Amino acid sequence: MNKDTKIVTTPAPKELVARARAMIPVLVERAPRQQAARRILEETMADLKAAGFFRILQPKRYGGYEMSPRTFFEVQMALAEGDTSVGWVYGILGVHNFHLALFDDRAADDVWRENPDALIASPYSPGRAVPADGGYLLTGHWKFSSGTEHCDWIFLGGVVDRGATGDHFLNADYRTFLLPRKDYEIVDTWKVVGLKGTGSQDVLVKGAFVPEHRTHAMKDATEGTNPGSAVKTSALYRYPYWQIFLRAVSTAAIGGLQGMVNAFIEYGSKRVSVTGAKTVFDPEATLALAEARAGIDEMRATLRRNFTRMAMYAEAGTKPSLDDRLLFKFQCTSVAKRCATLALPLFEAAGGSGIFDAQPFGRYYTDIVAMGNHVGNSFRTAGRNWGGVMMGLPSQDTLF
Repeated sequence: MNKDTKIVTTPAPKELVARARAMIPVLVERAPRQQAARRILEETMADLKAAGFFRILQPKRYGGYEMSPRTFFEVQMALAEGDTSVGWVYGILGVHNFHLALFDDRAADDVWRENPDALIASPYSPGRAVPADGGYLLTGHWKFSSGTEHCDWIFLGGVVDRGATGDHFLNADYRTFLLPRKDYEIVDTWKVVGLKGTGSQDVLVKGAFVPEHRTHAMKDATEGTNPGSAVKTSALYRYPYWQIFLRAVSTAAIGGLQGMVNAFIEYGSKRVSVTGAKTVFDPEATLALAEARAGIDEMRATLRRNFTRMAMYAEAGTKPSLDDRLLFKFQCTSVAKRCATLALPLFEAAGGSGIFDAQPFGRYYTDIVAMGNHVGNSFRTAGRNWGGVMMGLPSQDTLF
């Protein structure tokens, strides 16, 4: 055993999921306050850490559990069932622990050597980097840094400018850059209609130096040629990067829809409209409830099946077939739209009293709709590309 390995007691996957489900009532109660604060509350983040949720995809060397992505996403769905914003932030920050393991080992050591609980924010949209001695100078203004105020480090996307002209973006040296908190500024801009509680602020960087080992080429992420030693020792880090990342920005929608279903059952079973009609006898309401539950079951089953299939590839050290990867991506990127479509009839069936802030329906619905606006949930683009590949065209998408 490596002398630097942190010894921890690893809970069973079902225990972690049970801990997440036990938090649902607390998250339901805190959701209005988190919306008002426009960020996840400190006590909520403390609870997530204490429960060990961020360790699920973290390397064992730093006290992590190195568990199956299925466990990670089961926890995410449960958290989102209480508050979609919490599920969203957990998915974003938690998946970064998976990504950091793909970097040069020195990067993980920089982040977790002194503090295994350190969290990493993002986003990955590209800024501009120029080569410097031993690394790069990074400059840019990034939006949508979810949960950033709770993080000590950040991943920022950037394209390396080597002075060449005419290169297509897909051929560019697109990297993820890892920066400590002192090297970037958080700007309070998060005033939105959906996912209000995520605190997805702007980030500014003005020529920060990033050493080479704190960068990760996205070409390596896509092709599975990552430099981290964790890739060689654990099947977890041989899963396709994009399949894990994209699920992190869609799966909270499933939990959010389940939360809306839970609230509607409690509300609708007792509601009597101003006309005297009982919601429990409204055929549109009961059909909406049935369709939502069936859709949730289908999407959960698809997620579990796909990761079971990916596990076989990862354990064998091989990459899923092109068709499998494009299928998985389309099913993943369709989740937010499917959930929004199923949530709308529930929102409508809640009637006039359902639109008040005292009820959770508007929060769940707008959170799910907002999630669909993330570029990672562009199901039309993914589907058109996959359909073209099925008919013999080369894939125009490299992010799978």
